[in-house]
Amino acid sequence: MLEKVTNTFSDIVRKISGKSTITEKNIEEAVEEIKMALLDADVNLRVVRRFVNATIEEAKGEKVLRSVNPGQQFIKIVNDRMVALLGDTRQDLHLKGPDTQSVILFLGLQGSGKTTSAAKLAARLLKQGRKPMLVACDLVRPAAVEQLSVLGEKIGVPVYKEDTKDAVRVAKNAVQSAKKGGYDTVIVDTAGRLQIDEGMMKEIADIKKAVDPVETLLVADAMTGQNAVDIAKTFDEKVGLSGVILTKFDSDARGGAALSLKSITGKPILFIGVGEKIEDFEPFYPERIASRILGMGDIVSLVEKAQETIDIEEAEKLQKKMATENFTLQDMLDQLERVNKMGSIQSMLEMIPGFAGQINEADIDTSGIKSQKAIIQSMTQKERHNYLIIGPSRRKRIAKGSGTSVAEVNKLIKQFEKTRQTMRKVSKNKGMAAKMMQGFGGMPGF
Repeated sequence: MLEKVTNTFSDIVRKISGKSTITEKNIEEAVEEIKMALLDADVNLRVVRRFVNATIEEAKGEKVLRSVNPGQQFIKIVNDRMVALLGDTRQDLHLKGPDTQSVILFLGLQGSGKTTSAAKLAARLLKQGRKPMLVACDLVRPAAVEQLSVLGEKIGVPVYKEDTKDAVRVAKNAVQSAKKGGYDTVIVDTAGRLQIDEGMMKEIADIKKAVDPVETLLVADAMTGQNAVDIAKTFDEKVGLSGVILTKFDSDARGGAALSLKSITGKPILFIGVGEKIEDFEPFYPERIASRILGMGDIVSLVEKAQETIDIEEAEKLQKKMATENFTLQDMLDQLERVNKMGSIQSMLEMIPGFAGQINEADIDTSGIKSQKAIIQSMTQKERHNYLIIGPSRRKRIAKGSGTSVAEVNKLIKQFEKTRQTMRKVSKNKGMAAKMMQGFGGMPGF
């Protein structure tokens, strides 16, 4: 998402940052490009006007034109305006203490990803030490209750459900059941519709009155663009919202919803869905998203993703293995799996400064990583832990089992040997990091 607007902003940043002096003409030209980029991204016209006027007013100030590095100063102004546009600072859920129950009400149109998002949030809260319960109050969409039950079982969170069509009664009973069971967070998944109607709004309003939620969250599809903003506005007027969850943030949507929501509705984006997996659910940080849009990357989020998938004790064990040349093909497979858990290669590259907007998914060849995994997975445990026993007949069997060729198996083993030796040297000499990168660089997918 935001790829096109990121490309334009990255180009503007490169042009401006290279100037030792900057004139009013430079500012006007840059702002005009920014305006067109925002309009092209389907950002609300009123929001674009505010953004452009505020940027021009601040950029043409005497302080900027007399600064030592006006180019950098202009970029800072654009960055600050972008952060303000997205919501200034990160907004978190306003949950009560663990001894007091907090109810979170989910609402939205059908197909927005509401049920999946409810499960994703429950999984996140569970990791944070909360004790959540999911409530199936979407009694309209066929199989909605079953979907939530399957997701709940997958993440280890109970799902409250009843065989009835009275969603308000289900919500009331669920809250009481959660209190008895000691569940401190109740997440209520309500029914969506293909479009907003009075019947849906009344049911949601009645549920809200019955359960008194601390958060009323709209789940909106980023791909609907400006329509998502209109939907949020209507829901807020009819029911009252406290925040928004934006799904399909990893799609090729133009980004108008993300860039317009806060300004138009006054409601913060709390979380974004960045994939189909349960763990593909991230807090929304305005300053980090602004940094990505301007092509400056987001190293903090990248590090956090790595920390979520890497166990400190396991990392220390791996370091010792590297130092003693005990790094095995099984260890290599584990590392490939961890990289996979962090998300798509493209999403990670987008967080690295200089890469944002420069890499298309079509340009990334992930087949190398897939074939590597397939080759190692076709080996026995004995072979994975001692690659030296993999002779010609074993290599032929592995190639057949992985759907690759003997030549590819040979190549992987040679690259593994080289990487293993390089790792040992690097673990003893930190100054050899560049050589380590060369060792990995020879492998497909790295």
